[in-house]
Amino acid sequence: MLLTSYLLAGLAILLAWPIPVALSRAQWTARSPFAAMVMWQSIALAGGLSMIGAMLFWGLDSLGDTLLTALERGVKLILGDPSIASPGTIHIFALSTAALLGFHLVLTLIRAAWRISRQRSRHRHILSLLTQESTVSPGTLVLDHEIPIAYCLPSFSGSVTVLSRGLVQRLSEEELHAVLAHEKAHLEQRHDLLLLAFTSWHDALPWLPTSKLALTAVQDLVEMLADDAALREVSPAELLRALLTVATGALGEPDTKAPAAISNAGTGGAPTEELTSQRLRRLLTPKSPLTASVRDLILAAALLLLALPTTMLVAPGLFG
Repeated sequence: MLLTSYLLAGLAILLAWPIPVALSRAQWTARSPFAAMVMWQSIALAGGLSMIGAMLFWGLDSLGDTLLTALERGVKLILGDPSIASPGTIHIFALSTAALLGFHLVLTLIRAAWRISRQRSRHRHILSLLTQESTVSPGTLVLDHEIPIAYCLPSFSGSVTVLSRGLVQRLSEEELHAVLAHEKAHLEQRHDLLLLAFTSWHDALPWLPTSKLALTAVQDLVEMLADDAALREVSPAELLRALLTVATGALGEPDTKAPAAISNAGTGGAPTEELTSQRLRRLLTPKSPLTASVRDLILAAALLLLALPTTMLVAPGLFG
């Protein structure tokens, strides 16, 4: 039990600093955003399991040599069996830490989901007062404002894309199609759920380097995934021109100001549409995607990384 605890603690340390730092600096992620996204998810899940598991096994060590034995004796101890010796203070502290950490992570996720749901509900109400339905694109709302604006508002019932009149007037038909395809990809692939998971992870553990690096990376990766979806319908030049026009609106123009009611801060964890340098580079100088074999190797590594702490948690109780 102690050996498993130490192994899980070591894995948690690796997943808290060197591995996410290396992945955040990797150049291949822009060539396969999907594989990179899977790897970040694996790091986050495996890191959480490792942290909780290390404390859990350390705390249960005094109750038995295997997980199942320790849990069985723990239940008997709670039920008042006098033959089971009570764990020491350190072991109780470890068990309490594992329970509190797990509860904290779940509670933060629920709280973030509730907060974002309310933000989107308020934002949708404001949009109903300030926008009108597009006659060209179903599920698209047009805001009567000069600043070029485009974003999506995800929902399990009635997701919408919001465009400003200024953007519609500035874009050509092909460029407008590129923007709509980009936002459609965000909605269909439910990138907001990915952002919700990593936002809550960062909210729960803001001091953990993994949480900040992962959130920043995932924000960029969801935009790349949406870019790739749009590139299947338009050329890179058309998409780039459209994105630059939207980015102008995101930065704000000197002679005008976007109304506070439509600030992206109120979209509740939806993609931010930030045009980062990495996105610009992959549109200006496209590189070939990773080969299928390399991509499969990365996905297999992500699966192995997630399976490692899971096996450590389960195997002692099954084969110990």
